[in-house]
Amino acid sequence: MATCLGQALDQAVMKVGQQVYMTTCNSCHKAEASLKAPGHFILSQMPPRAILAALESGKMRVQAQDLTPEQRKSVAQWLTNKALTETPIPKEAYTEFSLPTQKKVAVLHSGWGGDLEGTGYRTAKQAGISAATVGSLKLKWAFAFPDVNQVRSKPAIVGDWLIIGTQFGDVYCLNKQTGKIGWHFAAKSAIRGAISVVQNANGLQAFFADNSTNVYALDVKTGKLLWEKRIGQHAQSANTGSVVVFDDIVYVPLTSLEVVSVLLPSYPCCSSSGEVVALKARSGEEVWRHRVIAEEAKITGKKKDGEPSYGPAGAIVWCSPTVDTKRGLLYIGTGENYTNPPTNTSDAIQALNLKTGKLAWTFQATQNDAWNMGCPGGPNCPEKPGSDFDFGMAPILVKQPSGKDILVVGQKSAMVYGLAPDDGKLLWKTSIGLGSALGGIHWGMATDGQYVYAANADNKYALFGKTDSLHRPAPGLYALEVATGKIIWKAASPSCGERKQCIEANSAAPTVIPGVVFAGALDGHIRAYSTVDGKILWDYDTLREFETVNGIKGQGGSLDGPSPVVADGMVFVNSGYGLFGELPGNVLLAFEIDK
Repeated sequence: MATCLGQALDQAVMKVGQQVYMTTCNSCHKAEASLKAPGHFILSQMPPRAILAALESGKMRVQAQDLTPEQRKSVAQWLTNKALTETPIPKEAYTEFSLPTQKKVAVLHSGWGGDLEGTGYRTAKQAGISAATVGSLKLKWAFAFPDVNQVRSKPAIVGDWLIIGTQFGDVYCLNKQTGKIGWHFAAKSAIRGAISVVQNANGLQAFFADNSTNVYALDVKTGKLLWEKRIGQHAQSANTGSVVVFDDIVYVPLTSLEVVSVLLPSYPCCSSSGEVVALKARSGEEVWRHRVIAEEAKITGKKKDGEPSYGPAGAIVWCSPTVDTKRGLLYIGTGENYTNPPTNTSDAIQALNLKTGKLAWTFQATQNDAWNMGCPGGPNCPEKPGSDFDFGMAPILVKQPSGKDILVVGQKSAMVYGLAPDDGKLLWKTSIGLGSALGGIHWGMATDGQYVYAANADNKYALFGKTDSLHRPAPGLYALEVATGKIIWKAASPSCGERKQCIEANSAAPTVIPGVVFAGALDGHIRAYSTVDGKILWDYDTLREFETVNGIKGQGGSLDGPSPVVADGMVFVNSGYGLFGELPGNVLLAFEIDK
């Protein structure tokens, strides 16, 4: 990762930046904002490092591929009117790192859902919090990640330490009581998913992937790299979903940035497929690779501009895999096709053999969903585009009070499904809203075995003009009976009141403990709800400035992406999500029961 960029902010730099932006970027990023291409004003509020990262290795890397390094830096500085520097963390923010050497260290939280089944559930013993005590939660410390505008990695907790990734690839090991840094590791690109930690014959190891599809294994006791492997084979391969580790195998989901690259009219759309890659945990050696679309893309016709179109493509894997140790299966959710022809593997749940990657079954929820961000009207938009109804959340394997297993999944269509894990047979389905490309169920659900708790992201901005007297968004938190899908209660997302640039919706995944559901909202609040009736038991507004333990300016924002992490009487919350018109921020907040 680059060190200080430190280029002086002068008129020559500003002139180059303005010229490049107007000729390369302005056609999509005009003054008015849109959900797929933020306007000039929104871009100007971002950190310059975030702009540069998007141009170098992020969503805009195809659009910026013909620019020189200096031109990219100039654009970042002109847009933000800030010099490209990295904010240093003072030495006082560091502390001595140590783990017990004489005994096994407890892994208190690991991975996306906290367990292999992806339930998002913490027992009373694990949580150390109850419905009776949750109202006394108080802020213990705040840690600010330098120069970022979104915090979307989910920490693992090992003993007295938590490990979390960042927008620029930094991995911090923080003392959970003080927020002080024990060690730091620099990955090559943004880390969007959770950190997974396992203890095996080789000790404690942390596994994660970055957005450039590099997979890493670190020694938790030293923070040193054990191995690194780049697994993306397509030029636009990327990673958003968290890795999962089981039986010495690391399972890594792959998506594709072609969904954004299509904004460039000349882009040859499209040829990528969603994938899952299995690696040996001890070496990174590939075990198997599953392509969601088995066949390679080929020329299928011509686009509106006369250039060739390619397909099939898409059916990407945004979410984290779920492990079924009983059946030897790995469950994944897939997204839309990017182009025609559509496949029967898009907008689907798939079950793969853990050892071989062989497909066991597919349940497709939405057919003929071919869509990309060139829609509507762009030359790369498929004819008769679909609705972009991804499965963006990790499937949840639930053991019901009856002892029977059921697979429960939520879709951006705002539909929740109950499936038979053996063969994918539909047992029930329930709609909790309207759904859209940014609505419905985005990041996940949680379950305590009796109910499944679903966050609905429907809102007037996400519905793309669908709102009318017959189509009204119903964002909030919903409790459904696992056995039947019946809605037991719903708690609407509270009003933003007079607060500007505020979205009333629940998009982030929730976490559940006995009696309490924790759910973050796009308005910047973290709330605790009663599992009995949805009543709010505790509410904290993170949308403010924070004095931080590492001396960096801290600002809260929208809560989106991963769920809070609850462990040992503490709650850890990410705040800040500077995408899709949401509120940027850069803090990790630690709350503790007031004893």
